[in-house]
Amino acid sequence: MRKWLAAKPGASDAEHREAERLLSQAFEQGEDSALVPLIVLYLQYPQSWPEIDPQQRIDQWRARGLPQADLAQIILYRTQGTYAQHLGEIEQVCQRWLRRMDVCWYELATVYQMQGNAEKQKALLEQLRAAYKAGRVPGERVDSVAGVLADGELGQPDPQTAQALLEEIAPSYPAAWVSLAKLLYDYPDQGDLEKMLGYLKNAQDAAQPRAELLLGRLYYDGKWAPQDPRKAERHLLKAAASEPQANYYLGQIYRRGFLGKVYPQKAVDHLILAARAGQASADMALAQLWSQGRGIQPNRVNAYVFGQLAVQQQVPQASDLLGQIEAQLPPAERSQAQQLLKREQQSRGNNWQATVSLLQSQDSPINEEEPESL
Repeated sequence: MRKWLAAKPGASDAEHREAERLLSQAFEQGEDSALVPLIVLYLQYPQSWPEIDPQQRIDQWRARGLPQADLAQIILYRTQGTYAQHLGEIEQVCQRWLRRMDVCWYELATVYQMQGNAEKQKALLEQLRAAYKAGRVPGERVDSVAGVLADGELGQPDPQTAQALLEEIAPSYPAAWVSLAKLLYDYPDQGDLEKMLGYLKNAQDAAQPRAELLLGRLYYDGKWAPQDPRKAERHLLKAAASEPQANYYLGQIYRRGFLGKVYPQKAVDHLILAARAGQASADMALAQLWSQGRGIQPNRVNAYVFGQLAVQQQVPQASDLLGQIEAQLPPAERSQAQQLLKREQQSRGNNWQATVSLLQSQDSPINEEEPESL
């Protein structure tokens, strides 16, 4: 309950404080696992605890030799954008706690990928395979390491090794079937449509909602299969309850009139869900919807709010759109918009996009691009 309150989107200040009370109580009673969600809470909602310095707290916890405190420090580096400046420290920390915290497999793989250290990466993967076969590491963690290997933003990607790793675990960890399909989506040289659909069929048979998300994406953008917005909608609706990206694509289908006409309220409903779950492109889409007024009454105030949120997350073209919106915004509406923006930011929390997945497995999102036509 306490972790759910800490991570709950749109939670009230009272819920945040109750989560902090429960987490602090659990930590004082010796439950070290409460430490990470507690530091995430402080990072997301600093306005609720202005007297608390997260770095100072982490330093105190690390002085006590708590492994979770080292993990909290890594999380702080991520949210501050200084991870790359601390690779040596992260490697030392995770080598020390590798047997106690399985997330260290992910962190070490990330470090070696960013350093381009193929020798250490190879040795790590050999250890990982042995630990997985011995039952010491869950399939979820192996899946996340494969995602690191395939991530071109971290360094030179290695999709072949990632694919081999995923195929080893997929029979006993069905979520890996979706990761395999996504790997083919991103790296077409690794297989064809038939192979991808085979992976997705295995995932569907195991009731994996991410399979429905990727199938919806296939029919949404038409890069691997003919575009079919109704098939896309059907699959995405099945995934929407647990996959924020599904709400983003549904919102785009309804906003852009892919079903024959624009459904503005459906578009708003799905895009807001996606935006508040950390999908930056959904903020951009909402700004476009309310500024352009396609099928809906233009609303400069709403357009400004979501345009600002998109700019803060460095969404491409967001600055140009916001400039157009600001040029049309009278002073009275600007004041109203700034108040609404502050409320929206507070409801999400500071660093919400950077921390929204920290209490879940670390997943690599599908690259978001618009389809050329439908």
